[in-house]
Amino acid sequence: MSRRVEYSQFGGPEVLHIVEVPPPHPAQGEVRVKVLAAGINPFDAKVFQGLPTSSKQDVTFPVGNGADFAGVIDEAGDGVTGFDVGDYVMGGLAFSSQADFVIIAADKLIATPDGLTVEQAGSLNTVGRTAWASVRSLELGEHDVVLVSAAAGGVGAIAVQLAKRAGATVIGSASASNHDYLRSLGVIPVEYGDGMTDAVRAVAPAGITAALDNFGHGFVEVAMALGAPAARINTVADYEAPEKYGVGAVGAAATTLADLQEIAELAAGGVIEVEIDSVFPLERASEAYTRLLKGHLRGKIVLVTQ
Repeated sequence: MSRRVEYSQFGGPEVLHIVEVPPPHPAQGEVRVKVLAAGINPFDAKVFQGLPTSSKQDVTFPVGNGADFAGVIDEAGDGVTGFDVGDYVMGGLAFSSQADFVIIAADKLIATPDGLTVEQAGSLNTVGRTAWASVRSLELGEHDVVLVSAAAGGVGAIAVQLAKRAGATVIGSASASNHDYLRSLGVIPVEYGDGMTDAVRAVAPAGITAALDNFGHGFVEVAMALGAPAARINTVADYEAPEKYGVGAVGAAATTLADLQEIAELAAGGVIEVEIDSVFPLERASEAYTRLLKGHLRGKIVLVTQ
């Protein structure tokens, strides 16, 4: 038998439990990946809590959990080209990754680049693609001053690095405990909360030209008050703001597998730092999501199967 994280009702992290299922096997064009690491995301938590997300999710119970993974191919169906048993790979598959095995079409995977740890590879699909798409959507350059919310979190920490790489001056909101980390990435840190607007004005008296929202909770309104035009604000966290204000809502769906490959290679080469907040064994998935929901993360939380 093999294990997977599953839930049969909406609720908090306590609804997640481990079930034993027969080991799956690949069909034509598919491979079986022995999962070694699976990243967790706020999106997963919103779904299992029954909260709104950026897209409608039709959930039929019982349902698996998680999307991001990295591992090794241990079985291949007929007609698979480009990969062999024993290859280390990474990718994403909705409601599937937190398990001993994932069955996926071979053409939905990329080879894990040398230089990435398995925990980094297993955490990169959603946050990497989201950060890549959101930063690209604003066409940032050297004359930009961009404000990034939740700048030390999974998406934010990668987005600030990509924005810096595009030449922009980057201001990042985060809890005080993460300010030194942001400074190490070349980011000007400000503390989120009631005083954030004044804090940003103190370090950017001329205002900001763009904003990347990974937090919601009124951040879009703050960015507009600081001078960012609606067309140069992108949110992946405030689902009402695009219709209300005309801001962008570009996320991971706007990327391709080639984009994931490029981000993975940048990370493997040390150009982009992928921070791992904490690592939990698969059977402690509920505890991992409890940690996620407390906030103040620095990078990604990852589940491992061994």
